[in-house]
Amino acid sequence: MDHQTEVFTLPRGRAATWLLHAGADIPRAIRVALVGSLFGTLPIFAGGVLNTVAVAWVLDRRHPSVPFDIWLALEVAVCLVRLVVLIVARKRAREGKSTLTDTYVLLAPLWGATVGYGALVCVLSGDWVAATLSFLSAAAMVGGICFRNFGAPRLVAVMIFLSLGPCCLGAVLSGEPTLWLTLLQIPFYLFAMSAAAWRLNGMLVSTMKAEQENDRRARHDELTGLLNRAGLFQAVRSRAPEAAHDTAHAALLYLDLDGFKAVNDAHGHEVGDTLLALAARRLRHLSGDGSLAARLGGDEFVIVTPPHADPHVLADLLVRELSKPFHVDGVAPLDIGVSIGIARFDHHHDELDGVLRDADNALYEAKRAGKSRWVAAGGREPERASQDIAQVA
Repeated sequence: MDHQTEVFTLPRGRAATWLLHAGADIPRAIRVALVGSLFGTLPIFAGGVLNTVAVAWVLDRRHPSVPFDIWLALEVAVCLVRLVVLIVARKRAREGKSTLTDTYVLLAPLWGATVGYGALVCVLSGDWVAATLSFLSAAAMVGGICFRNFGAPRLVAVMIFLSLGPCCLGAVLSGEPTLWLTLLQIPFYLFAMSAAAWRLNGMLVSTMKAEQENDRRARHDELTGLLNRAGLFQAVRSRAPEAAHDTAHAALLYLDLDGFKAVNDAHGHEVGDTLLALAARRLRHLSGDGSLAARLGGDEFVIVTPPHADPHVLADLLVRELSKPFHVDGVAPLDIGVSIGIARFDHHHDELDGVLRDADNALYEAKRAGKSRWVAAGGREPERASQDIAQVA
């Protein structure tokens, strides 16, 4: 099976949503990525599980009693459930299904609570060897919590509180004044690690926003905001499987603005750039939802229609509407036109390069036939209103 990207769904419940809050005004794509980072990998998960279960098992053997039996049972049960949820979630993420995010997130604080319970039981037993080992295990777990979960700072704070908080309670109930120092240590530790998690989260979000913006710029034309050539190829490749299966019903329209060079030469590049932006806005509006609109460079544009759309109807509409005047401040209304070549995707010719080539050849035929019209690959010429539009030199 080919490797598939794992996409984890956002939480739906209030509790999990609150725990995973990572700051205001974070784009959805980044929030999804932050949620995915919480699931980690099985080796990282296994390391934490082996630590807590091993400590509980060893100390239960040292103190075979009900409180220690309960601790071991809770550790095993919670870790097993988390393991099952993790495996199922990763499988569902690859299949594009809901990933049990709420369940997985709420199990994390419960895991922290079992560690805290174990530390409390150990310190109340009066066995300082057991207390030392359990406290050390709880403190070691905090590092893993921050490393794996700094995408969710609130979750980090709650897990640290639940795992180390009982150590403070045990120190008070133990009757040993020396342990009262933990009443200062642990709150400071909680504050410091939570602040570090927030700081790391902020750095991560800033980096992800910068990467997202760089990726957007790499795939979009700066002048018009449409896709560029690289963005068009990526968008076509990343179509949903069901849409890709229907590719035979999609078409590509290759557009070239008629008369643009004359406007650009007469009024300058600034007016020319404004005209390109206005034309791009108009064709994006006309192409409708589900279409891909791109600027390949200069005054050449491409539209990939959604399945089952009629490219000939769209071509007629584009030829008619793009021939209407464009209004740019400081100059008289600008009249241009558009010539269009149309090529269809089909089961024998579904690669974008080949379809572009066919559409480009059809565009050349439209230009040669007098401009301001469309021609479909295979020789079909316009049959409707586009024939009656005045030619633009």
